Formats: sequence, C-alpha cells, structure tokens
Amino acid sequence: MSKSLKVLVACEFSGVVRSAFLERGHDAWSCDLLPAEDGSNRHIRGDVREILEDGWDLMVVAHPPCTRLCNSGVRWLHTPPPGRTREEMWAELEEGAALFSDLWNAPVDRIAVENPVMHRHAKERIRGFQEHTQSVQPWQFGDPEAKRTCLWLKGLPALVPSHHTKPENLTHRVWRMPPGPDRQKERSRFFPGIAAAMADQWGGYALEEVRAAA
Repeated sequence: MSKSLKVLVACEFSGVVRSAFLERGHDAWSCDLLPAEDGSNRHIRGDVREILEDGWDLMVVAHPPCTRLCNSGVRWLHTPPPGRTREEMWAELEEGAALFSDLWNAPVDRIAVENPVMHRHAKERIRGFQEHTQSVQPWQFGDPEAKRTCLWLKGLPALVPSHHTKPENLTHRVWRMPPGPDRQKERSRFFPGIAAAMADQWGGYALEEVRAAA
C-alpha cells in the first residue's frame, strides 16, 4: 500500500513547499526555470510543461508568473512602463495565460494553483477558467504577514486555517518591497506556514484517496 505521494511543486526555486512535503515523507520535486536556491537534487530546472505527464499524484503550483495576469498590473496593458511597449505587455499576458492554462488543465487529478486575483483579460484567455476556490492570508497559518493569496483548487479541499485571530502589527513585506533586480524573485517566495498546511492537509487527503484506489 502506498505510503507517500509523488508531488510536483511547479514554479518554485526556493524549495519551501517542496521541503514541506519532503519532511512528511513524500516523493516531492520542485521545478522552475531558475536553479534551486537550496541546491537540492530534488529540483528540475526547465519548463515544467515538459514533465506534466510524469504520473504525479498531486501538483502544487507555488507561484506561476503573474505580473500580467493580476489586477494590480492591468494598467500596464494600456499605459506601459517606460521603455516598454503595449505589444510587449500584451505578449507577456498571452504567455502568462498560456502557462496558467497548461498547468490548470494538466493530466493530474489533484491540482492547486496560487495566484493573485486576475483581471478579465487574463480570465478570457485561460482554458476552462473558473474563479478561485478560496483566498487565504499568511497570518492565518502562523506567518505574521499580510498578503492575500488566492488558490485555484481541483480535486482538493479548501485549506483550513490554523490561526483564527488576526495579530496586531502585521508586516506587509511583499507590498512594501522596494524596486530592484530581485524584487520579483523575492515577491514569489512562499510562506512556510501555508506550505506546511498544504503538506499536512492536502498530503493527507490525497494519500487517503490514492490508498483507497489501490
């Protein structure tokens, strides 16, 4: 009888979510265009779409490129930032929507995709789009920060928060992060508390399903 899941953590270089599943005994792998920040040999560097059919039990998409998909960046589609063109902005939107579509429609029974709230142009370009299943905050899982995180879930239950009282003096590290070459990379870094909840709750749920089907 299966005692572990084959888990793919897509679009992650930090290893935060991958490590959470590994610590619970699962066969977990991360994949990203960037190398693994922690030097792990359980990281696949490349386009995640090339390994979607490798028999995963569960796929968590930790942070797909969302700059052109989210509401906060929709203004750039009409008035691009200095040095960029509208054509470039819309091309990046098409690329981001195509990646989200391929991940959301991957041949995996249990999928979770993290992303900010999307604007209508992004929604129109995603195959089989549905509104996000739930939104969570890091502080609901023990990380003393505020950053709304939306989750699109397929074949998985909503996460249950472990903390129900909003603490005082929350940090807004991501929102207040200054411009710089590493800003996008740092903004995509996942929260350990949410990662642990994913591994505990979704790992346990999926493992029971896999065992029942065996």
